[in-house]
Amino acid sequence: MDTKFHGVGVAIVTPFSADQSIDFDGFGRIVRHISDGGVRYIVLQGTTGESPTVTKQEKKQLLQYLKENNPKNLPIVFGVGGNVTADVVSGMKDIDFEGVDAILSVCPYYNKPGKRGVIEHFTRVADASPVPVILYNIPFRTGINMSAETICELAQHPNIIGVKEASCVIEQCMEIARDKPEDFLLISGDDVQAVPIISIGGVGVMSVIANAFPAKFTGLIDAALQGDFAFARKELSHFLRIDPLLYEEGNPVGVKSILEIMGISSAEVRLPLMRASDDLAERQRAVLQRDGLLELVA
Repeated sequence: MDTKFHGVGVAIVTPFSADQSIDFDGFGRIVRHISDGGVRYIVLQGTTGESPTVTKQEKKQLLQYLKENNPKNLPIVFGVGGNVTADVVSGMKDIDFEGVDAILSVCPYYNKPGKRGVIEHFTRVADASPVPVILYNIPFRTGINMSAETICELAQHPNIIGVKEASCVIEQCMEIARDKPEDFLLISGDDVQAVPIISIGGVGVMSVIANAFPAKFTGLIDAALQGDFAFARKELSHFLRIDPLLYEEGNPVGVKSILEIMGISSAEVRLPLMRASDDLAERQRAVLQRDGLLELVA
């Protein structure tokens, strides 16, 4: 079994300067920070990368920069998705897939297709993609939930290798684990649920919090994958109070605020998101100190 997508993948943020341009120096610092922290792969231009407000040209620039500034040569998963199937398929012709190990493709949002539409959409994406496809199920954002039955039917496609499962419904995750092909990857899309999902057959997580705390989070996920759930549960408890503060004002507002507290990159985001309020940042500092995470801050 290919294990390159086992463990922690980081849904990496896109840092911006005060003028809203991409801060490539800050991006490089984050890449080095997470690489030194031992993460297994990088997920570029997912939701946490603010993909809806990053232009196609900027996406290409970010991908090229990452290819040229990837000190540990970590596998790259590139976000390629949308709710217009023809645009997703045709858009792949403009992407340089050299050095890209897989794409992450979100379930079509807003127009809310039925099961047949979802299956046909991803079949066409997988047929067109020159690299393997990881499905992304996140009902909170898309408005529809890909059922375990739908995911496992799509798992029969030879170019669909896994799912980032962010329904946060553990019963659905159990159904996927029960019915999927043996080599199909069940990946948690939620940091706090990662350990429970690993316990039922998941292989890791595409993480937000690991932007800030890659070594500590990778350590607990690796422990869970090795069957040491007592250690994993104990370490995960350190993140339980900070996790809700990542999303209170929208993602990646919260984790970018922490990265600014750490002196790694700016908390700037693009509208319609707003940078973290002073109140949120102060509460984050208090929680980080209380739970012993500030000692990890440079």
